Amino acid sequence: MVPPGNKAPGRLEALKPLAVVDIGSNSVRLVAYEGLTRALTPIYNDKVLCGIGRGVATTGKLNEEGVERALSALSRFRVLCDLLKIKDVHVLATAAARDAKNGREFLAAAEKTLGAPVDLLSGERESRLAALGVVSGFYAPDGVVGDLGGGSLELNEVHGGRLGKGVSLPLGGLSLMDMTGRSPKKASKLVRDAIAQIKGLDQLKGRTFYAVGGTWRALARLHMHQRNYPLNVMHGYIIPRRDAEDFVSLVERVNAEALVAIESVAAARRPLLAYGAVVLEEIIRRARPNQIVVSALGLREGLLYERLDAQERKIDPLIQAASDLNILRSRAPRHGWDLCAWTDAFMRSTHIDETKNEQRLRHAACLLADIGWRAHPDYRGEQSFNIIANAAFVSIDHSGRAYLALATSYRHMGFEHDVSPQLRMLATPRLLDRAQLLGAAMRVGYAVSAAMPDVLPKTPLVCRRGKVVLKLPREFAPLASERLANRLRQLGRLIGREPDIIIE
Repeated sequence: MVPPGNKAPGRLEALKPLAVVDIGSNSVRLVAYEGLTRALTPIYNDKVLCGIGRGVATTGKLNEEGVERALSALSRFRVLCDLLKIKDVHVLATAAARDAKNGREFLAAAEKTLGAPVDLLSGERESRLAALGVVSGFYAPDGVVGDLGGGSLELNEVHGGRLGKGVSLPLGGLSLMDMTGRSPKKASKLVRDAIAQIKGLDQLKGRTFYAVGGTWRALARLHMHQRNYPLNVMHGYIIPRRDAEDFVSLVERVNAEALVAIESVAAARRPLLAYGAVVLEEIIRRARPNQIVVSALGLREGLLYERLDAQERKIDPLIQAASDLNILRSRAPRHGWDLCAWTDAFMRSTHIDETKNEQRLRHAACLLADIGWRAHPDYRGEQSFNIIANAAFVSIDHSGRAYLALATSYRHMGFEHDVSPQLRMLATPRLLDRAQLLGAAMRVGYAVSAAMPDVLPKTPLVCRRGKVVLKLPREFAPLASERLANRLRQLGRLIGREPDIIIE
């Protein structure tokens, strides 16, 4: 296995920062990124809930107070981009500016304030970019992407990297609030009639609905806090269909301020929760997905993914992000790649079934195995665990996150210590078993190599004739210590094989 081509050592220093400004119906946001790569790393994130789309559905014009707030935010964003030395700024505008009579006037003022041209997206284009954001952030996505904003709802089918023909509906939270006189009950009928016309949702049964947008993220955050969920990572958070049905029904019925853990949601967004729940409930009722998965990536990330060339799009963002951390924090980054190949040979010799996704998770864990080495030895396992569990990774679910964090903590601490029983519960039994197996193998590998490159290729670890065999060249014979033997014995117990160290 070799590092992603655009992430070799030195590439990180060559990245040029860029930014995307998203002028939505409810919020105006600036996100600055370290550079245009397959694994985007935000370096600055700022948002203002302006509500420029409030009233557009009934008056046809942008909200005056919201426009003032938006222009003020854009003025600040321009200064921030100058401070960050960003010259590559992309500005997107969506439903409110698209639908309002005075939308063009506002966009002209926005361009002047920000000093950059504004791309006014059509509904179909907005749908495509949101779906590309999901493609960029999930491993083999399959289902329908729904992006709920303040002014509109965009839907698009996704299967791997292939997209359907997107649609845009005027079912955003602010629009529904205006059209129904702040009545979620009236909104329910309006949403039902509109959703009934969308034939693409017939393909969603038994698949995944990917929820994009601030209102749905707020609903998911509320659900997460009510469950006392052990991982505070929104991307990839799963709500099973039956659970989602009960939850959105509750949000519709109850005053938002009375909901448990409502303080986890920004006060300005709480009035929109019921409308987000109405839309999600109708999609679930009509399409019967097996689960709702939250995406923290959408329009902005889809735009940047679209700018990548075909070769860069093929790069695995999880491996690229792990490679970045390996370069930045490990003693010898090349050792992480040696460990990938070393464990490849070991796993093949065990004849243990390993899926393509499990292999990529193992490779990511190998690249991350030494990122905590600068910490005190007593805390390396715990610190690595926390960094990995909460890192800004994409293309990985929460079970996979638990696997990565646990494998690295086992590599440092063995199996006697359990850093987080709660997070361990997120890993499937199969991945938990694989985390222990990889952690045990890495304990052998680090005892042999001292985290230095070009050693593991000379010391293969293989299974044969009922034994797990570590081969050492003659010059490495003194490494065959009791410590190494104990680690190999521990690995052997996990796979039911006797340990053997052979000096060649």
